[in-house]
Amino acid sequence: MSDTQRSSVAIIIFEGVEELDFIGPWEVFRMAGRMGAPADTFTIAWPQNNIRCAEGLRVTADHTFDDAPHADIVIVPGGRGTRPLVSDSAFIERLRPYVAAATWQTSVCTGAALIGKAGFLDGKRATTHWGAFDFVRTAAPKAILLENQRFVHDGNVVTSAGISAGIDMSLWLVGHLFGEDVARATQRQMEYFPEPPYGNAA
Repeated sequence: MSDTQRSSVAIIIFEGVEELDFIGPWEVFRMAGRMGAPADTFTIAWPQNNIRCAEGLRVTADHTFDDAPHADIVIVPGGRGTRPLVSDSAFIERLRPYVAAATWQTSVCTGAALIGKAGFLDGKRATTHWGAFDFVRTAAPKAILLENQRFVHDGNVVTSAGISAGIDMSLWLVGHLFGEDVARATQRQMEYFPEPPYGNAA
């Protein structure tokens, strides 16, 4: 992809969104831009610009759906706020056409329930947070959910497991779209080489 062919990345945020679900991908794509990826990243909030996240962080989004520009990649994060939103028909009806217009439909954690409710996981392999499979199955009964996966891509739909797994998914997308060299430079600049002090708590 040449520098003149820029990609736009939209991250949807809402009341009760899990902070790292969207800040992780935000960091990846913004850092990738610094490393040479022709990507522009912005946030879209529902229903208004100012939201309070799951752990209390307050965020002002760049846009709402009323003035959101087209996105080539849409990332839908998760968090406690997905529980009421999955049954909010007004939100799903705004989300569906916006996500459909994108080339890539992606989610982090329980964001899979939202894109699943909108129909994007029908017949698709997908994943989510280990503790949310029943929730996502209810919202997306036609999805083929895979456990013990950091992320899953099926065509142009990419879903990740919980919270920090959104970083892995985003780095894969950067490598797929802009080249492995850019993805490796992004990962190195972020110093993303996880070595958790308590190992892998399965």
